[in-house]
Amino acid sequence: MKWFYRSGVLASLCLVACSVEAPDSSMGDVSSMAPGQWSATKQAKAGVDEQWVKRFGDRRLSQLVNESLANNQDMRIASERVYRAGEAANIAGAASRPMARAVANADNQKLNFVGFPFGGSDVVDTYGVNLNVEWEPDIWGRVRTGQSAALAEWQAGGSEYRAARASLAAQVCKAWFALAEAREQVTLANEALEIRKKTELAVRERFEMSMQAEGGSASQLRLAQTDVATAKADLSSRMGTLESARRQLELLAGRYPSARLEGRAKLPSAPSSPPAGLPSELLLRRPDILAAERRYASSIKRVKEAQLAAFPSFKLTGSVGSSTDALSNIVNSNYGVWSLGASATQWLLTGGQVRSEIRLRKSNQREALSNLHQTVLRAFGEVEQALAAERWLMRREQEIYEALKLAKEASSAAEDDYRDGNGDVLTLFVAQSRRIQLDSTYASLRRLRLTNRVDLHLALGGGFSLR
Repeated sequence: MKWFYRSGVLASLCLVACSVEAPDSSMGDVSSMAPGQWSATKQAKAGVDEQWVKRFGDRRLSQLVNESLANNQDMRIASERVYRAGEAANIAGAASRPMARAVANADNQKLNFVGFPFGGSDVVDTYGVNLNVEWEPDIWGRVRTGQSAALAEWQAGGSEYRAARASLAAQVCKAWFALAEAREQVTLANEALEIRKKTELAVRERFEMSMQAEGGSASQLRLAQTDVATAKADLSSRMGTLESARRQLELLAGRYPSARLEGRAKLPSAPSSPPAGLPSELLLRRPDILAAERRYASSIKRVKEAQLAAFPSFKLTGSVGSSTDALSNIVNSNYGVWSLGASATQWLLTGGQVRSEIRLRKSNQREALSNLHQTVLRAFGEVEQALAAERWLMRREQEIYEALKLAKEASSAAEDDYRDGNGDVLTLFVAQSRRIQLDSTYASLRRLRLTNRVDLHLALGGGFSLR
């Protein structure tokens, strides 16, 4: 009964530490940076398009994004970082919690006695078991402040993980569109090669018939042959780009880069523009901004933690157990021992360490604030750039499409004129070259517009849902 009573005395030291919360939001320090509306668009429809990956209308793309999120090693690395940040937050609060340990010991000691009449020796056995408890109460809140900072860093890690997920999804979409464009370019290069071969054949027939007056000269034949060779080289280049695009996408998906992945035969059409919302809303949904704000909030707590380190610390200790020379008596309360103690510590001289640590952490706080400002400014810039690029790319795509239609008509007319003997070969070469060039430009422009659309979704927050 005595042992249980004394254990109850020690248990009174084991008080549960007060619950700790992450620091309040510091977004108010940068909210004044947000303008009333975007300069690149007057639309301010609220909301976030979380279905933007599905908006491209490609089930295989959604599956590939899911596969990448599950298998990409960078995502696993990011996940482990968040896990470690959570454990670090738990460790940060351990210093304010009671610590208990059980100790069992057995000693066998020989004692030698020198001199008359006590000469001789004796062997002494000692057995003991103890429960030791120590607790450093967090009187000033230093440990709680440190744990609050660690919680903010954990939250920052979570936001950075979400940013990494959105970034990976964007990279997969861009790589998918690059693969689709590469396949289109290979198709166009094959078509261009066939056009050049037909033209070379027509010029050769005139040359062999010695129709000099109708344009069948050797120089024209050599020019036609040059165009065929150039078209073959361009086809090889396009096929190399296609193979590279396949490997890049396979790496993002966590696959071996075997260049066997097949993409779309053609690029999809750009879906409708997403809601841009207000600039102030961006502060609450961009994960990189949220992460930077949490880093800044943590730095504020770290300064306070360093300041509280200069205050005195208190420690309570206690132990209960037994000590006997017979192992059979180790659980007998008559051989019990216990102790209670308290201590206080106040640093008097630290060699300037405490003051330097405070200045160091204040510098970290200023850096974190500057980083938050820069992150917010960069986010606004990315949205403005993507919105403006969307407008100009759409206009340019329409204009190139009109030019391509005219180029195809001009190429067909030049081929008909040359076949009928009414046109010159140089006009035919120029018309065909412009058609081939505009075909390739139009495909690249459509891919650029899709890529910019992905950038816009990413700039607006990047959140997405696939299931």
